[in-house]
Amino acid sequence: MKKALFPGSFDPLTLGHVDIIKRGVALFDEVIVAIGINSEKNYMFSLEERKQFIEDAFKNVPKVKVVTYEGLTVQFCKEIKVPFILRGLRNPADFEFEKAIAHTNRKLSKIETVFLLTSARTSFISSSIVRDVIRNNGDYTKLVPDSVRVK
Repeated sequence: MKKALFPGSFDPLTLGHVDIIKRGVALFDEVIVAIGINSEKNYMFSLEERKQFIEDAFKNVPKVKVVTYEGLTVQFCKEIKVPFILRGLRNPADFEFEKAIAHTNRKLSKIETVFLLTSARTSFISSSIVRDVIRNNGDYTKLVPDSVRVK
């Protein structure tokens, strides 16, 4: 069974994330969406909310699992025996950043990183942009799945 870990903070889940997860499901038997916990980061949404957003968005997709973790992503992959990390690339800056992490991960382990280019219709979306739209009372609903609703 080929499994891939799709790590991130998902603060919040965006249509870009959804695109990568759906396309990852076509490539892997299981995609584990892993929400990283960083106590030094100030999140807009709680860990429970972020997890619920993802679980609700993929409730009818049995090949998608949602977990949380702390520490190095590559170490977590080793612990749960997942040989692939799945990452989405929106632009050249993403590629340069993700390439350095992928090389480091491969130096630390035998875990491979698989990159998928985001679709043209979602390539401009980032969680930070969505948070900015929310903070400024804009219509964020065109950027996130239906499971993401601000109270």
